[in-house]
Amino acid sequence: MEAKQPSPYLDLELLQGYLDSLGKAIVEQMFTLYCQQARIYLNDIESAQCNDSQSAWQEHCHKMKGAAASVGMQQLHGHLKLLENTTATQQKKLLMLTELKLMNEQGVFAFKQWLEGM
Repeated sequence: MEAKQPSPYLDLELLQGYLDSLGKAIVEQMFTLYCQQARIYLNDIESAQCNDSQSAWQEHCHKMKGAAASVGMQQLHGHLKLLENTTATQQKKLLMLTELKLMNEQGVFAFKQWLEGM
């Protein structure tokens, strides 16, 4: 079954390619690993925000950006590109972190919905 509907959250072409070449079980494993890692990255980003560490903020946003791209979460990836290079204040980053967590939840939900449809 090929996904045709566009998604603001997911790169469906990439995901369909994964599905075709790797199979659903491997894609599910990739997604599970992403979910585990995303929790770690979000905690690390939060720690960087709390400590007002620009270098740690950039490092952890960069790691999460790569992980999001690897599972086709295009909207989240794009958002992390912006966050990675921001020089916003600690307070502004707190708001950005809240938004990032929400976007991650939306991406995870969209991925689950897509996977269930396969």
